[in-house]
Amino acid sequence: MDVVLLGTGSPIPHPERAGPATLVKAGGANLLIDAGRGVIMRLMGAATPPPALSAILLTHMHSDHICDLNDVITTHWIMTPAPMPLKIYGPKGVAALVEATLAMLAFDVRYRMDHHDDLNAPPQVQAIELEPGDAFTVGGCAITAHRTDHSPVHPTLGYRIEAGAASVAVAGDTIPCPELDALCAGADVYVQTVIRRDLVERVPSQRFQDILDYHSTVEQAGQTAARAGVKTLLLTHYVPPIVPGQEEDWRALAAAHFAGAVVLGPDLTRVSVAE
Repeated sequence: MDVVLLGTGSPIPHPERAGPATLVKAGGANLLIDAGRGVIMRLMGAATPPPALSAILLTHMHSDHICDLNDVITTHWIMTPAPMPLKIYGPKGVAALVEATLAMLAFDVRYRMDHHDDLNAPPQVQAIELEPGDAFTVGGCAITAHRTDHSPVHPTLGYRIEAGAASVAVAGDTIPCPELDALCAGADVYVQTVIRRDLVERVPSQRFQDILDYHSTVEQAGQTAARAGVKTLLLTHYVPPIVPGQEEDWRALAAAHFAGAVVLGPDLTRVSVAE
């Protein structure tokens, strides 16, 4: 199992960090979790072109997590030699999101079908809405959806992916909650979006201050990892962006609460676990 941070950024644009997205390569499947800005370029950087995707799993519908979903749909469609359905899983509302995205793409779809004789059908996209507790399989992966707490954003989901003896919990945006502990329990890798409260509090903007009540801090991510007994904590979605040279400062905040491995880094940071 390979867990790849495709995008470690946030709504704050950054020249070197793409928007939130994680790739899990396991059980013969390629699973894309969220589709933030620049995700197609990062997929190519991870040697996983869009036609190789087995499914997309969305944690929620905040713009920074879905803004390049249209690019994934289009590129998957035009790079696939024969029609290939693309399954997009997510919380309630994902069907409406996919329908609206396809409506937005209608002009482009018509132009391409008019121009290319071998494109004789529009993108085949299947949206599957999930409730917490739902379980399904993709390839050799067993996947379960878990409630997370990103209030007032609702509903939101995290995903536990298991293949052979390996497991990863991808939490998305959330604060600590009992359901998050259950999602992560005993996982080999726990992927958590994080903020630095001490740095955010220095910014004199109420809009920026508002993010403090619905994201996990680095310290809270370490505490969750310790409670859940995970092996590796993989941090992403850094707010504010990590200043080069300060990586160890971030790591130390989590390590003060968690004795396991704490991994953070640039886009395309990878953690591997034997299946």
